[in-house]
Amino acid sequence: MAVDALVARALEGHVPSGARLIRRLEDGDGEARARLSELRAHAGRAHLVGVTGPPGAGKSTLVDALVSGWRERGLRVGVVAVDPTSPFSRGALLGDRVRMQRHALDPDVFIRSMASRGRLGGLSRATADACLVLDAMGYDRIAIETVGVGQDEVEVIDLAHTTCVVCLPGSGDVVQSMKAGILEVGDCLVLNKADQPGADEASRALFEMLHLREDDEDGWELRLFETVASTGKGVSELLDAIEAHGRFLHETGGFARHAARRARSRVFDTLRERFDARVREAIASDPAWASLLERVERGACDPDDAAERILASVANLPEETEPEA
Repeated sequence: MAVDALVARALEGHVPSGARLIRRLEDGDGEARARLSELRAHAGRAHLVGVTGPPGAGKSTLVDALVSGWRERGLRVGVVAVDPTSPFSRGALLGDRVRMQRHALDPDVFIRSMASRGRLGGLSRATADACLVLDAMGYDRIAIETVGVGQDEVEVIDLAHTTCVVCLPGSGDVVQSMKAGILEVGDCLVLNKADQPGADEASRALFEMLHLREDDEDGWELRLFETVASTGKGVSELLDAIEAHGRFLHETGGFARHAARRARSRVFDTLRERFDARVREAIASDPAWASLLERVERGACDPDDAAERILASVANLPEETEPEA
């Protein structure tokens, strides 16, 4: 189907068209990317909720429980779950058909798994595009589940309005979170699997850490929620907090600031992507650069020096030189 037709039908809420449009965006289809501005004109109403944290924290089960809670409140829900990349197919190792089976037949729930494709930061390149499509399609809440790469999870704050940082007891994640500063990005702190051994100790440690965090510049108070997502325990309280944070953002102008931050982040994401492609094309088309890389491999040229030479050539910038003493 032509991109024009996909966009038109997606804006009417047609789920298969939205899914195909997201696939084209994920594949870097130029025609689809050219229509992003049209989608943005219909977006801006959805509340984007990031769910981040280390592998094994139960993020998928928690997202599943959040979806159920939102649906009970009459909200249409989109889910973008970023998974590790298959080394063979380059697709997501965990697909959307494996996740959240009980929502598979709900017409008001859209679930999409996306491969990280080696992208650091817990998100894939097309995550923001997928959220934009779902927002334009009229979904009220969009949950963004990150890949679970630990200390690189902070990229989600540039996309989500509300970020839930999920920890689990008995695995050292509390200490790792302190090292990574991941708690600094959270709007809601969640200790999931709170029925497991070590939960009380982890809860006390996290509660103490809340007092070490600087106050939010707008006045939002980070709170700790204990959940057992597999049974639904504590999920309703977390949902209430997420909704409260959404109202808080509306009242304080936070939604507008998040939109501005996402727009700025998008500029740099696009620059990185386009510049990377430009550099690779230039290297592939010029035997001199291939020769330079061979010298680097042999140890005859310093990698940083080679990178500076390539950068100066491709970007048409003067090479950096050491200042004279």
